[in-house]
Amino acid sequence: MSEEVASLNDFKLLNIKCKRYFELYSKGASFCQKPENEKLKERFGFYLFMLENLCDEKDLDRISDIITDTEYNSYLSNKRHKDQGIDAIYINDESKDISLFNFKFRESFKPNKKQSNNEAFISTKIVNCILNSDSSGLEGKLKKLVDDAIERLNSNDVWKISLYMLSNESEPIDIDETSIQQLKDFYDMEVSSICLPQIKAMMSIRPKPISSELIIDNDALMSYSENTISTSKSYIVRLNAADIIRITCKTPEVRNNYNCEKIETLAKEHIDYGVLFDNVRGFVQKSKYNEAIAKSLREEPSKFFMYNNGMTIVAKDIKAEPVNGNKKVRISINDFQVLNGGQTLRTLHNFNAKDESNITEYLSKSEVLVRIFNASNSDAVNKIAEYTNSQNSISNVDLKSLSTLQIQLEQLLDEHGIIYSRKNGDTGMDDQKEYRYKISMELFGQILFAIQGNPEKSSNQKQHIFGKYYDEIFSAEKFNISDAPMIIENYFNIKKSYDSISENLQKIEQKVFYILYMQKAGTNLTCQECIEELEKALKEFKSSELKLTDARKMIQVRFKDFLNDRLGLA
Repeated sequence: MSEEVASLNDFKLLNIKCKRYFELYSKGASFCQKPENEKLKERFGFYLFMLENLCDEKDLDRISDIITDTEYNSYLSNKRHKDQGIDAIYINDESKDISLFNFKFRESFKPNKKQSNNEAFISTKIVNCILNSDSSGLEGKLKKLVDDAIERLNSNDVWKISLYMLSNESEPIDIDETSIQQLKDFYDMEVSSICLPQIKAMMSIRPKPISSELIIDNDALMSYSENTISTSKSYIVRLNAADIIRITCKTPEVRNNYNCEKIETLAKEHIDYGVLFDNVRGFVQKSKYNEAIAKSLREEPSKFFMYNNGMTIVAKDIKAEPVNGNKKVRISINDFQVLNGGQTLRTLHNFNAKDESNITEYLSKSEVLVRIFNASNSDAVNKIAEYTNSQNSISNVDLKSLSTLQIQLEQLLDEHGIIYSRKNGDTGMDDQKEYRYKISMELFGQILFAIQGNPEKSSNQKQHIFGKYYDEIFSAEKFNISDAPMIIENYFNIKKSYDSISENLQKIEQKVFYILYMQKAGTNLTCQECIEELEKALKEFKSSELKLTDARKMIQVRFKDFLNDRLGLA
């Protein structure tokens, strides 16, 4: 049984979103030739949208740098190098993953149209190049990225290679099909197929309030309130996994049917992704964590409660009343979100969809610890999300995305026609609005860090910007929130200035950070003069290391000191 069924409307909505993605990116990027064909815009936007979600990378410039597709790069840079069946390569040094992407973007919707197995085999040419440490015959960005992948594989670290087959078609490849399984075994490579039904889950739209009802045994429930006189109560419950399927499914009648007698009917229910709108984790196609959940459900369903960390739900309103002679409690949760445990919830639903017997054989015998917090106050919701998720391996950027300040920034910048991307997939608070720029929360943090005197740290210590440096960078003493629109406007103006320079200058994001720093430091130089001074400093700076790249120079404190001396800023 498939998890979802895709419709023509899903296909159209995806095209609209992808076109919007491309148009937003092209406003801040420098394309040698902008595509006039609407389908090309949708196709290029498809690359950007999917890679942002699957690579968990919100900066579209960095995403563009890993796209190897021949036609995309011919429009971007007028360079037409063959992509050899691989449209993007992403190297994650933190998780030690090398991800290869093969895209197929169909211009028309065909129900029951399936992805082609042949595309997976076409992609093996690049896999062979990487495994054989041979990039001869490759050109452009593809050669550089393959060389980078070869370097990683030849190190002492253990790396994993994954192949993603992505399409806007209706049905995925059967990953368990013999030829695909042989491919996986031969290359020791993960193969994932993602198409329209899975992509639907990524297209977040603020959902209508979701409500459900539960009946809980007294011995499976504990109530909590902040003080003895508070009428606002929260609950910790031991909840059957089948009930979790029911209260988070798409059908309102089923969600509110707390006395569901025919549990087998839940086998046909699918997750309502609206309950995960505020969840800090993005879309995760496959992980070892998910596989472990499914394994424990099948092998030891009665012990699942002990093996799983549980879920955290927040609701705008919770009503509870004793029933059945005070032996049970009926709980109504209104306008609720699953803030923590999203991966558990997805995996429970995926496990339910795999076989009609799973709901009765396994899920009905499993229980999960669920915290249900009454959180009508948005600040409380944000803190619950941050603190309950901080126990897991979630990035500081994602945790801080739910802070009051970051939400205020999103709202302020929206008023100035700027999308402040706090989460993957953001295309603005108003789909009808014409936005000028899109900037990620992470990039804005880097910009602030540079302006505040740390351009040399903005790139190589960016992982700490939303960690140990966060309170200082975003403090009221150092950052005036009303300056945010002007700061972002200036960033894009400097970026455009670099893009328009006809000389063969290496365009590195760090250079923009340095220009912002120079302007803030009070050099009284124009943007063009700042660029010229920075380029001269990079040429004249001497280091003990031979053939040091501009990027390597700019992360050194010695270079910043050298630049300060030249400009009289020391």
